[in-house]
Formats: sequence, structure tokens, C-alpha cells
Amino acid sequence: MVFGEEINEISENFPNKELYNLSSQIRRAADSIALNIAEGSIEQSKAEFQRFVGYSIRSLAEVVTCLHKAKTRKYLTDEKFQQLYNDSFYLMNMMIAFKRNIK
Repeated sequence: MVFGEEINEISENFPNKELYNLSSQIRRAADSIALNIAEGSIEQSKAEFQRFVGYSIRSLAEVVTCLHKAKTRKYLTDEKFQQLYNDSFYLMNMMIAFKRNIK
């Protein structure tokens, strides 16, 4: 949840021309991380929950790709990109471990 809010905050500084492109894409992907986990956790089988956590992991990968695009387009400093990339890497590892431990 915190990571998604940070992504939302940084995307507000992207240029207006990105409002319906990269800004929207990165926000939707970041929101999908938590939303898919929440959706999969209620009244689902373990296999179904794992599937939804998988969707969340893919959404996080999409955020990372958007971060690379934002860095390339000079919307993020190298330092901010690296901090968000590191946060993503840590979150990705936690999510993969969580998915493996759903039994």
C-alpha cells in the first residue's frame, strides 16, 4: 500500500503530456499490486489466491518497467529511480516468498 502511494506521488510530477499514458499506467499498475492481493484473499481457494498474488507480482514488474521509462525520459532523478527500484526489488522478493508459502 505504501509503495503504491509513493508511486502515485511521484507520477504527479510527470509532465501533463503523460497524464493518459505513463502517469496513468504506472498508477494503475501500482494500485493493482495491493488490489489483486486483497481480491484473491477473500473466499478463494489456495490455488486461486496464489494466482492473484501472481497477478500482483506481474503488476509490480510493470511498475518497474514504467520506472525505467520515467528515468529514460528524465522524469525521475537517478537517486529516486534507484530508491524505487530497490524498494521494488525488496517487495518482489517478499511477494514471491509469500506466494510460495500459501498452502
